[in-house]
Amino acid sequence: MIKKLSITEIEYLAFSLAQEFMIYNEPIPDFATRFPNILESCLLVPFQTFDRKPAYKGLNNKAAILFYLMIKNHPFQNGNKRIAMTALFVFLYKNKKWLKVDQKELYNFAVWVAESPSKLKTETVQAVEHFLRNYLVNLD
Repeated sequence: MIKKLSITEIEYLAFSLAQEFMIYNEPIPDFATRFPNILESCLLVPFQTFDRKPAYKGLNNKAAILFYLMIKNHPFQNGNKRIAMTALFVFLYKNKKWLKVDQKELYNFAVWVAESPSKLKTETVQAVEHFLRNYLVNLD
């Protein structure tokens, strides 16, 4: 069974880690400044079902849509790409996986996702899945 991320985990793990370790030119505002309900939606969508069937099957597909939504839906005033990267790592870790990828490469990929046209959502999520497949490793 695939483990979900909670708001509390985002706040205490992903958000605080991104704020502490991924400082670029702009600080990440306090967690309380996030936009209401957008983060919650980002965390729930990967686990949606339709007619009792998952809309996003498997860990890779769920991780890809989570990463995409955390970037494109802008749940925070600033730092969405950094928080999305960190949230992705937390989500994968909870599910005994990890990305063996250079931080700069992942950040550049996150920038590419952010700049992708919204009308190409399906293709972009597929590209995220492909990216994850190339770097995903099992944790022992």
